[in-house]
Amino acid sequence: MKELSLHILDIVQNSLRADAKCIYISILYDLSGDLVEITIKDDGCGMTPEFLSAVTDPFVTTRTTRKIGMGIPLFKMAAKQAGGTFHINSAPGQGTEIQATFIRSHIDTPPLGDMAETIVTLVQGAPDVEFIYSYNKDLQKFNFDTRKIRAILEDIPLNEPEVLSWIKSKFRETEALVVDE
Repeated sequence: MKELSLHILDIVQNSLRADAKCIYISILYDLSGDLVEITIKDDGCGMTPEFLSAVTDPFVTTRTTRKIGMGIPLFKMAAKQAGGTFHINSAPGQGTEIQATFIRSHIDTPPLGDMAETIVTLVQGAPDVEFIYSYNKDLQKFNFDTRKIRAILEDIPLNEPEVLSWIKSKFRETEALVVDE
C-alpha cells in the first residue's frame, strides 16, 4: 500500500469484523527520535493465543470468502522495511492492539495519506462505532472523537451525508493546523 492511511483503514476493518464498538487510532510523529508510531486499539472479540501467533501469516484469516488475509502481514512488512517494529497483543474478550513504528526519514516509509477520507469512510461504514483519533507531532496535537460529535448531534446519525461532509471539512481544517509532513 502506498499510504499509511490505507494500512490503517484495512486494520480497522479487522476491528469492525471483530465487533469492536470503540476503536482508538493514534499517530505519533517523534521528530527528534525520527519515528512515526501508529497504534490501533479496539474492544473487539480479541484473538486466541493460537490465532495470534499465526496472524501475521498471509495464509491465516478468519474470513470464509477467501483463504488469505493480507492486511496485518502487509502492515508488519511495511514497518520492518522502513526500519521499524511491529507488535500485536490480543486476548479473547479483551480486544486487540497493534503498534507499528517506522523510521520517519527512511526511504521506504510511506506518507501518511488522507486521514480525513479514511476517518470519514470508517464513520460512514460503521456509524454506530466510536472512533477516537489522535495525531501528535512533538507538542502539536489534533484529536477527533465521534463521541463528542454524537453528543452534539443527539439523534442525527453520523452517516448522514451532511454530517459526513461537515466531519471531513472540520477534520481537514483542524488537521491542516498540525499536520505537515
